[in-house]
Amino acid sequence: MLQSLIDVILPVFLVVTAGYVATLKGVFSASHVDGLMKFTQGFAIPCLLFHAMANLDLSDSFDPKLLISFYTGAATCFGIGLTGARLLFKRDWEDCVAIGFCCLFSNSVLLGLPITERAFGPENLTGNYAIIAFHSPFCYGLGITAMEVVRNRGAGGIKTVSSVLTAMFKNVLILAIALGFAFNLAGLTIPSAVDEALQLVIRAALPTALFALGGVLVQYRPEGDLRTIGFVCLTALMVHPSIVWLLGGTLGLKQDLFRSGVLNAAMAPGFNAYIFANMYGRAKRVAASSVLIATAASVLTVWFWLLVLS
Repeated sequence: MLQSLIDVILPVFLVVTAGYVATLKGVFSASHVDGLMKFTQGFAIPCLLFHAMANLDLSDSFDPKLLISFYTGAATCFGIGLTGARLLFKRDWEDCVAIGFCCLFSNSVLLGLPITERAFGPENLTGNYAIIAFHSPFCYGLGITAMEVVRNRGAGGIKTVSSVLTAMFKNVLILAIALGFAFNLAGLTIPSAVDEALQLVIRAALPTALFALGGVLVQYRPEGDLRTIGFVCLTALMVHPSIVWLLGGTLGLKQDLFRSGVLNAAMAPGFNAYIFANMYGRAKRVAASSVLIATAASVLTVWFWLLVLS
């Protein structure tokens, strides 16, 4: 199965590495990387998600067993991260929530989509899109709610709800998913010229995003808190997919959805983990270093999970 590492995983991480080296050596500046990120996160990936949701077979995609398996695992890892940060590392509660979010938010778009596509083909991305449809709303909803409850110590109910809704509806990925759903449910067809234009943008989305991800990781210097960072990496890369593997197998999940669920759960924390930590000014060093180290470590851990799924 060494060939799976070469054929499936390495091409994805070579693109990430190219972005990392180009930025580290000054070929790309921080402003260049920021522009690439704005293009991918603010335009190209929303186009990809809108197009996918607008054309998704909803009756075949949203198997409750997939969502139960994946999001039970995600919520459990959030709880493990939060509790471990408090009991093992004696962090304050706000830091604990940010660390729990690192264990919760797997990089299902920038890493999950290209790796699943290379491993099992584009026709097997149905489960990925089903997971992505709920990913940001679920993770941000859980993380923001927990943080606002902790910050207000249970006294700010209206403020908590307002903060959650504001953060979610300012997220362009959530808006793109919602618009795609609206098209799908209304039975609307994307005009052919618009569809062709979307396809052009979509083809650029993932490779550009992977390259930009490498550039972003340059600023995430691993320093300090290594025990906490190791705990986050273990929870995100091994515990989450293990839970999905156990639940998906127990529930009899279809093979393509089962593989999508496990592989998405096995992805490193996305840089949304750092965005969340930065938004609240909590555990930023842990979040930044966890994104970098887990992304590097996932070269091997994803290979392991591909072996398990073969």
